[in-house]
Amino acid sequence: MNTFQPAFSSWLNAPAHQQWLADEGLRLLAFAKASKLPEGFGNLDAHGQLPAGAQAHTLNTARMTHCFSMAHIQGLPGFAEQVDHGLDALMGPLRDARFGGWFAAPGHPDGHTDKAAYLHAFVALAASSAVVARRPGAEALLMEAVNVIDRHFWSEEEGALRESFSRDWSVEEAYRGANSNMHATEAFLALADVTQDSRWLRRALRIVERVIRGHAAANDYRVVEHFDRQWQPLREYNQACPADGFRPYGTTPGHGFEWSRLLLHLEAALVLAGIPAPGWLVVDAQRLFASNCLHAWHVDGAPGLVYTLDWGNQPVVRQRLHWVHCEASAAASALLKRTGEVQYETWYRCFWEYSERYLIDRTHGSWHHELDPFNCPSAEIWGGKPDLYHAWQAVLIPRLPLAPSLASALARASIPAAM
Repeated sequence: MNTFQPAFSSWLNAPAHQQWLADEGLRLLAFAKASKLPEGFGNLDAHGQLPAGAQAHTLNTARMTHCFSMAHIQGLPGFAEQVDHGLDALMGPLRDARFGGWFAAPGHPDGHTDKAAYLHAFVALAASSAVVARRPGAEALLMEAVNVIDRHFWSEEEGALRESFSRDWSVEEAYRGANSNMHATEAFLALADVTQDSRWLRRALRIVERVIRGHAAANDYRVVEHFDRQWQPLREYNQACPADGFRPYGTTPGHGFEWSRLLLHLEAALVLAGIPAPGWLVVDAQRLFASNCLHAWHVDGAPGLVYTLDWGNQPVVRQRLHWVHCEASAAASALLKRTGEVQYETWYRCFWEYSERYLIDRTHGSWHHELDPFNCPSAEIWGGKPDLYHAWQAVLIPRLPLAPSLASALARASIPAAM
């Protein structure tokens, strides 16, 4: 694998742009600190406040723990306490002490007791980052998360994760999802770095072979999201609920960009580990990026990437979500590093110009998580500003190598948190 130094003036090499990314990261982190609750981290509203009756959520707690770990690794004071709080919550009220695994919220007050692969992938990611940050209790959380993944979620026969189970693990959902397996790929890259165990890289490759090489490549590089237990596509899944935040109908361009980036991280990780990397990883990364730019950008007459498309490439949910643009800019930066091609510089600048103009909230902090089709703030899918993870990674990824994974890269490479 080669990485290329662009033959043109790139923002990735511009000190002022590096400073801008670092400053934006500090602004995002400061906003997110207010999400702390006794049992973990909760969802902030549009003004950065915890609503009355706010409760901790395992997803947000895991993501915050991951993000605050990376802040601590960078040498930012004030985040060790946040990491430790997240670890205590994940090994305490958010964990199912009886059957193992994690609830969606403390004590599952809503009655929802399913154990979801998506959620557990983020717990593993949080644990791996906290281990790199050398926080007490991180190793125990990592061992617990790995044990649960190995015992319940990973299917060696399928080369992918099973989706979800009842609380006692006795009933399995008759569904397979690309989204949970995408985040498992991300988590597995991090696990490979902190455990020095190459099985995680081989598992990540098997997931990519199934979801991307096996299905997306045959679907014009649009990611097929929903499957039955035999991995047959469910193309009409959630057609009656097309704007679902986690399982929307149709194809989701934001995931196409996210997969594109992950393929490049996987390729680089395999090379770093001395494992042969298939040549199609970079090819498929480029084709995923191209397909989703073509079909999702500015397709309804207004700037921005739409949330979902139908199988004829027509927009279904036209809201512009902040995480989609975070993943698009991160993928463009990864492709620019990998290929040195000017088209990715153009897209990288395009996505950041859009985010600065429409998504970054200089008045109330953080980013607008959702815009309507006319690029005005909206809250039909994602209310408030609970998500640090996507924007924080979007300002880190352009400053780091493709491998190792983010927390490990931060620990090895001294990038400035601010200048």
